[in-house]
Amino acid sequence: MTIAITGSTGQLGRLVIQQLVARNTGTQVVALARSLEKAADLGVAARVADYEQPDTLDAALAGVDTLLLISSNEIGKRASQHAAVVSAASRAGVKRLVYTSLLNADTSPIDLAEEHRATEAAIQASGIPFTILRNGWYTENYTGSIGGALAGGAIMGSAGDGRVSGATREDFAAAAVAVLLGTGHLGKTYELAGDHAFTLRELAAELSKQAGKDIPYRDLAAADYAAALAGFGVPEGIARAIAGWDVDASVGALYDNGEQLSRLIGRPTTPLSTAVAAALRDTR
Repeated sequence: MTIAITGSTGQLGRLVIQQLVARNTGTQVVALARSLEKAADLGVAARVADYEQPDTLDAALAGVDTLLLISSNEIGKRASQHAAVVSAASRAGVKRLVYTSLLNADTSPIDLAEEHRATEAAIQASGIPFTILRNGWYTENYTGSIGGALAGGAIMGSAGDGRVSGATREDFAAAAVAVLLGTGHLGKTYELAGDHAFTLRELAAELSKQAGKDIPYRDLAAADYAAALAGFGVPEGIARAIAGWDVDASVGALYDNGEQLSRLIGRPTTPLSTAVAAALRDTR
């Protein structure tokens, strides 16, 4: 069996490939990337695949049995880019397509959900047997800012007391690998989220405990949080989007207690304390 992975040089794609290779099942793994140079260190065969150049997609998917379509990081272009991949997969005779969508994409108020809904519809219309992995928020979306929180003396956000069912990229990569190498997943949609939800106040408390100093959570109005992010150099459009996602989190958009992720990977998801400890190590 040949498994191809889009977005192979991204953070999630790299983890999926590492885990597939470590399983040593004899499956041929193919990294699809815009740049073969960036994929050179992955240790697997690589093919050029550019969402904006459909002719590269046809060649990249030739002979592929299973495709993992990791959602593009180009917000606003995702629906068309993903549709191009799905069309190429259909032409190439791909036998199974696995897609990383968004938690509760069909009902989520998060603006990111619209492009995921469009992609899910395109996959279903293609006739290719599929599995949808609706990934929740990466814990790293928050722990990645720990260095700045330590420097500034606070964690900032607009999430109020909303609970985030976060899990690490390692957890979500393990779910993708379980589906890619397993059976019984065709036609299924999984809502994937961490076992233990946390608020940003709880994140701040955990960081304070491990760092040995008080790092409070400062809850801001969305406009103020966006302005603060822009002040740190985040582009204004992205800053407004991040603040908006926090507001969505405040009303439960990132919460899920179904524990489908831990059941799929056969172990508990990574605790917040472990993710914080890893982020602290990276800052030292």
